[in-house]
Amino acid sequence: MIDKNKETVQVAFRQRLLDWFATHQRPLPWRRTYEPYQVWIAEIMGQQTQMERVVAYFQRWMERFPDIGAVAAAPEQAILKAWEGLGYYSRARNIQKAAGRILTEANGEIPTSYRQLLDLPGIGPYTAAAILSIAYNQPYPLLDANVERLFARLDDINRPLKTSKTRKKLEAMAATLLDRNDPRHFNQALMELGALICTPKKPACPQCPVQPHCRAYRADTVEFRPLPTARDKRIDIIMACGIIVHHEQFFIQQRLADDIWGGLWEFPGGRLLERETPEHCAVREVEEETGWRVSDPVPFMTVVHHYTRYRVTLHAFFCRSPVPLPKPVLTAASRYAWVPLAGLVDYPFPAGHRQLITALRKRDFSGK
Repeated sequence: MIDKNKETVQVAFRQRLLDWFATHQRPLPWRRTYEPYQVWIAEIMGQQTQMERVVAYFQRWMERFPDIGAVAAAPEQAILKAWEGLGYYSRARNIQKAAGRILTEANGEIPTSYRQLLDLPGIGPYTAAAILSIAYNQPYPLLDANVERLFARLDDINRPLKTSKTRKKLEAMAATLLDRNDPRHFNQALMELGALICTPKKPACPQCPVQPHCRAYRADTVEFRPLPTARDKRIDIIMACGIIVHHEQFFIQQRLADDIWGGLWEFPGGRLLERETPEHCAVREVEEETGWRVSDPVPFMTVVHHYTRYRVTLHAFFCRSPVPLPKPVLTAASRYAWVPLAGLVDYPFPAGHRQLITALRKRDFSGK
């Protein structure tokens, strides 16, 4: 930022930003009332999720769970199903845990205290500050990825964002620039500007309301800010699963609560061993997880799913079940179900298995 007459410049910066936001802000549903419960849900959903998807999920969530009481009273499976597709399912479980705490400890009112918010499951420093700033209009600065990128350009920071020195610089900027009279709109305006104008690629500098304050623009270094950080090496995970159909019912099992996708449902399967074929893996995993010795694996399809730095390749096979079919002995699941094809959509599944179900629903199983 320009150093001369700092206070005057900061006032001008805030006014330019707020004027732009008043005209160009997106009509996000939680902005209609800034009801704390809605702000909280939107913030949790917005973690590592594009805004268009957040809006769609938010609206469905609010129809199903219009208030904290509805969340606390809902079966966990209903919570997970409503969250299906957003990933990081611990967020959904933490919402329900926090809702129960809020009902019993705070009379159903989301706390207005930073420390009390931090004490709730799933609420960290950023989310607590966002709730206080956006829902309660309290003067807490916010730093999300959009704001970090914006600040790196405003101050032409020639260091990677993830260093401790840079982080302290960004936090100082956020605190100094914060409009303490209107933190709700100011913080959202910063994030909105980063999302709509100061984008990672091809930022719309001519339309930027704070362009006169941007050092990178004057130095012609916008496209080089922020400095790129070394990417984590991608990790490939190869898996296989067995699809077992008996009397037009599909066998599915629920993952253990402490698993990465705990509480979700799946076709039995797991990771390939070294030098193991997908077919052999599917047969072995079904036996290990159910006690069944299935046979004749027939390829169905292979799906690929990405999350964080992992790429998961899932090979699916139809497997012939033993006759007669004994009760499964579960070793990697909490319970099981036999479900008709049309009923599979009622259960929450991880992304790869949802792709399989979508493909299954397009097939004719009258002869299976």
